[in-house]
Amino acid sequence: MHTYFILGAAIVLEIIATSFLKLSESFTRLWPSVITAVGYAGSFYCLSLTLKVLPIGVVYAIWSGVGIVLTGIVGWFVFKQRLDAAAIGGMALIVAGVLVIHLFSKSAPH
Repeated sequence: MHTYFILGAAIVLEIIATSFLKLSESFTRLWPSVITAVGYAGSFYCLSLTLKVLPIGVVYAIWSGVGIVLTGIVGWFVFKQRLDAAAIGGMALIVAGVLVIHLFSKSAPH
């Protein structure tokens, strides 16, 4: 379970970094750029720690899938970016895929 906590931290840091990437305005604003760089560095560090226990394919699928969905939600609420039915449906499929991996895969220790 400790590994999934670290993976969760990697996901949260990636979402923060991606959100501040938008605010950095192509790295022309100092503090959003710094937060972006630190967030991604922290995310990749946490991600690397999880690879000691979990297979890379499982880790990357969960990290990127959950990151995509939560970043889409941040975009919706924080940046007022609207998602159409196809985007929402695609994100639902990503969530379903992550759940299948977590609930049924023997590759991911529970």
